[in-house]
Amino acid sequence: MAQQPTFIVDLLIYAGTDFTQTFVLEDTYSNSPLNLTGYTACCSMRRYPTSSVAASFNIDFSTDRETGRVAIEMTRITSATLKAGKYFYDLILKDPSNEKTRPVEGTITVKRPITR
Repeated sequence: MAQQPTFIVDLLIYAGTDFTQTFVLEDTYSNSPLNLTGYTACCSMRRYPTSSVAASFNIDFSTDRETGRVAIEMTRITSATLKAGKYFYDLILKDPSNEKTRPVEGTITVKRPITR
């Protein structure tokens, strides 16, 4: 698999709420949707790049993997455990030949609710 570019996408999560972010990935040669058939993925967030994992996201591939859609999701139960502040995350894809790429990375700002 050819090296895919890494896109920087900064996210905002409100603690105690469900969170979903869908990414549409493209093939760098054809600018068509990346066929994700046979791919696996993982995504986690950390307070600092060298710290332990603060939370991991569930991965949801579109029912039609040929559309290049992959979503990261977190339940409100998991997001409620996060402290307010800035975190780092990345999405790692592993293709059918076990080659890993990082198509998306960035920061996550976690905010706590004011009104209870």
